[in-house]
Amino acid sequence: MKVYAIAINTFKEVIRDKIFYSLVFFALLLLGASVLLSTLTLGERSKIIEDLSLSGIEIFGVIISIFVGIGLVGKELEKKTIYIIISKPIKRWQFLLGKYLGLSLVLLSYISVMTVCYMFFLYMYTDKLPWQTLMAVLLIYVELLVVTASAILFSTFSTPTLSASYALALYVIGHMTGDLRSLAAKTGQTGVKAVLNFVYYFLPNLEDFNIKAKTVHSIPIPSDYLLMSISYGLMYVMAILSLSVLIFQKRNFK
Repeated sequence: MKVYAIAINTFKEVIRDKIFYSLVFFALLLLGASVLLSTLTLGERSKIIEDLSLSGIEIFGVIISIFVGIGLVGKELEKKTIYIIISKPIKRWQFLLGKYLGLSLVLLSYISVMTVCYMFFLYMYTDKLPWQTLMAVLLIYVELLVVTASAILFSTFSTPTLSASYALALYVIGHMTGDLRSLAAKTGQTGVKAVLNFVYYFLPNLEDFNIKAKTVHSIPIPSDYLLMSISYGLMYVMAILSLSVLIFQKRNFK
């Protein structure tokens, strides 16, 4: 019940935040811009709208995950309200898990609203409803869950500015892990190869959640791939949150 109460409170807090609405507004603006751009470029309109819209949903979702995620813990530390919280019969793992679940609900609401608007625009201007793109949206949401967990992890031991930098770096590198592995295979230096292989296996491979191009071009996505990607993402989330709780339990606020 305590985790649930913290989650609901976090959800309401973020939903009332003007910054959140500003980000959603710009995301919707990008959806509208994708329709306009599709009329000015060569190619099939539906594919252009799908590609730009899915990319926009992901980008603004990442911004919400990182900058709101690091604030969930950072604000409590900055305002010193963390002392009041830990003095109550609330365990630290309950606090972190509640904050994470609350932001996960916010992201689910964001993804739902953006998907409905995206499908509406697509149907209005192309008379098509490619339901397969919902698979891409689902994996985008799983990716955002991983990024959110990472943002909370960094906020448990670092400043908000550094936490945002770390989370952004993880997001970028997470989409380049395949290139890092290829580079490790080609390099002849043992030390460099070991470091690159460590980064490849230690950091999340976010490119596993990127099926936007396949869905836009109507390339079939095997159901087992979808299930494996979701399972991989959720297991990574559990691992990151466990590490976050461990660090947060050890932290001295006095």
